[in-house]
Amino acid sequence: MFTIKNHLEIEDGQLTIGGISATDIVKEYGSPLYVSNENRIRENFRRYKNAFPDADLYYAAKANSNITLLKIMAEEGAGADVFSDGELYLALLAGMPRDKILFNGNSKSDKELYMAVKSDVRISLDSLDELKTLSKIAKKEDKVIDVSFRVNPDVSPETHPKISTGLKSSKFGIPNDEVVLAYKEALDLPGVNPIGIHCHIGSQILEIEPFSEAMHKMMDLVEQITRLGVDVQFVDIGSGLGIPYEKGGKVPTPKDLADLILPIFKSRCKAEGIKPKLILEPGRYIMGDATVLLTTVNTMKIAAKKFVGVDAGFNLLIRPAMYDSYHFAVVANKADKTPEDIYSIVGPICESGDILAHDRELPKIEKGDIIAFLDTGGYGFSMSSQYNGRTRCAELLLNKGCIDVIRKPETYDDLLNNQLIPARFL
Repeated sequence: MFTIKNHLEIEDGQLTIGGISATDIVKEYGSPLYVSNENRIRENFRRYKNAFPDADLYYAAKANSNITLLKIMAEEGAGADVFSDGELYLALLAGMPRDKILFNGNSKSDKELYMAVKSDVRISLDSLDELKTLSKIAKKEDKVIDVSFRVNPDVSPETHPKISTGLKSSKFGIPNDEVVLAYKEALDLPGVNPIGIHCHIGSQILEIEPFSEAMHKMMDLVEQITRLGVDVQFVDIGSGLGIPYEKGGKVPTPKDLADLILPIFKSRCKAEGIKPKLILEPGRYIMGDATVLLTTVNTMKIAAKKFVGVDAGFNLLIRPAMYDSYHFAVVANKADKTPEDIYSIVGPICESGDILAHDRELPKIEKGDIIAFLDTGGYGFSMSSQYNGRTRCAELLLNKGCIDVIRKPETYDDLLNNQLIPARFL
C-alpha cells in the first residue's frame, strides 16, 4: 500500500498530504503543483542521523535546492554536498556551516574554484589538473584550502547506468589505483591541505553490498595515504540509498546500511590508529517520499491505448523520460476506488517520450480528476525546465495543517528573464 502514516493517507475517499486533501490544495493553488511535507522531511533526516549518530550528514543539494528546504536541513544540523557555484551560494545563504560544505564536481570552472576558495569551504578534487589549478588560485589568494580527492572505486551497484557513478568507465573521480599518487603530489603543492577522501558509487541503490566493497576499498586507500603523511580527518562515502518507488517491495534502511559499513569503518580506523569523521551525503532518501506532484487531467483519448492527458509533463518531472523511472500514480479524488481500466498518463510536451506512467491499472479517470505522482521530492523540481515555453509550477510546504508557498509559479514574464532584444527589432 502507498499510504504513510501522518503523511500520505486516505480520508473520505480523498488522498491527503500531511492531513490536507490533495483536491483542496489544487482548488486553492491550481495545478500542477509540487507539495512537500516538512514533518516527513525531518523524520527522514532523523532516521538517517539515528543510524549514524557519530557521522556528519551532508545533504545532497542537487536533490532539491529550494532555499526553504535547505534551511530545514541546516536546522537539523546537516551540511551540504554541492555541485556548482549556484548550489554553494544557496547552501551558504541557508546557513550551512562552511566547514560542513563539500564542493564536489568533475568539471569545476576556474570561476567556481575561486568562489570556493573565497568562501573557505572544503573542495573534493576530481583530477590532477584540477589540483594544480586550485593550488595556483589558493596561492594567489594567499589561502590554504582543505581538500579531498574523489576516488573512482570501480564498484558496480545495481542501479540505472545513468546514475551509477562508481564504475571504472564513469566520468567521476580519480581511478582507485592512481589516487595515492595524487595525494603525494598534493602534499608537495602550496595552497592545498589534503585532509580527506571521498567517493560516491551511485544513486537509487537497493542492494547495499556494494557499499561494503566501496568502504573496504576506501579504507585500503586511507591506510596508504596515512603512511604518506596525510592527516585523514574525514572519509566521505557518499550516499545513494534507494527508496521504494514501486510500492510493496522491501528496501534497505539507513540502519541496514549502518549495520553493514560502520563495523568496517570502525575496525579499520582502530587498526590504523586514526579517528576520522565519517561523512554521508543523503539526498533522495530525505526528500524523495516527502513530496508529491499534483496534476490535473486535461483530456481523455482512446487510440492505441487509453491516454490520460495531464497538465504536467517531463518539463516538470523528467525522470520517467530520462531513466524509465517509475512513480506511483494515485487518482487523488478517487483514492479509495478500485481499478477499472488501464491507462497511460501523458503530458502536454511535444515529444513522444513525454509519458509519465505507462499502462497503469487505475479507477475510472475523467477530465478534471487530480493525479498524484508520489516520491517526486528527489530530482523532481530540481531537474525541471521551461521546455515548450511552459512555465514552472509552484512549490508548497505543508507543516502541521498550514501551507506555505516556498516557490511562486512562474509567469510569462519569467520566460523572458534575462533575454535582451536588439534595438533593430524594437
